[in-house]
Amino acid sequence: MKKIAVLLSGCGVFDGTEVHEAVLSLLAITRAGGQYQCFAPDIDQMHVVNHLTGEVNTEETRNVLVESARIARGEVLNASSLDINDYDALVVPGGFGAAKNLSNFATTGSRCHINPIVETFIREFALARKPVGFVCISPVMIPHIYGQGSLGTIGNDSDIAHAFNEMGGKHQAAAVEDIVVDEANKVVSTPAYMLATSVLEAHIGIEKLVNKVLEMID
Repeated sequence: MKKIAVLLSGCGVFDGTEVHEAVLSLLAITRAGGQYQCFAPDIDQMHVVNHLTGEVNTEETRNVLVESARIARGEVLNASSLDINDYDALVVPGGFGAAKNLSNFATTGSRCHINPIVETFIREFALARKPVGFVCISPVMIPHIYGQGSLGTIGNDSDIAHAFNEMGGKHQAAAVEDIVVDEANKVVSTPAYMLATSVLEAHIGIEKLVNKVLEMID
């Protein structure tokens, strides 16, 4: 049975992991015959957002690992504990946490950097030539990990696509149900809720991504 790491960034679309994308990823992995293990970095979130009102709560701080445990039903490991030999591939769901906690793309755009713990975690898979699937906004990390000419998609947002290209990547526009495959780097990406208007639309692309990631495992 193939074992897939899933990297989370908190819990909640506006300040952490997009919950639908995470659950759909876990379901797709299981339906495809794989086994998953959730991970998250033990760091503070950039901020805390009230998901009912959209307001930022300046009085509260939350931890990404602790919040990710909500999605993983407690079964989440510290990203620093990764043993790359135990895993065949990685999937990174989206949500603003990917652009606020895993990286700072939300505030700095193409000048962003990836949290060092997160960069080390993802780079382990890249160096081991193990496939990685990036969902929604998380593909903005692809150029930093895979370098010049690496392929990816966030859908069709022209500003984010421009930033992706400025970082050295090669953005390809894609519809919500599509995936973009970088065969050379073993990277797959899909827009999901960058474009999706329903959980069903998000599901189609995510299932294709997971199936392709598993297919690319040596």
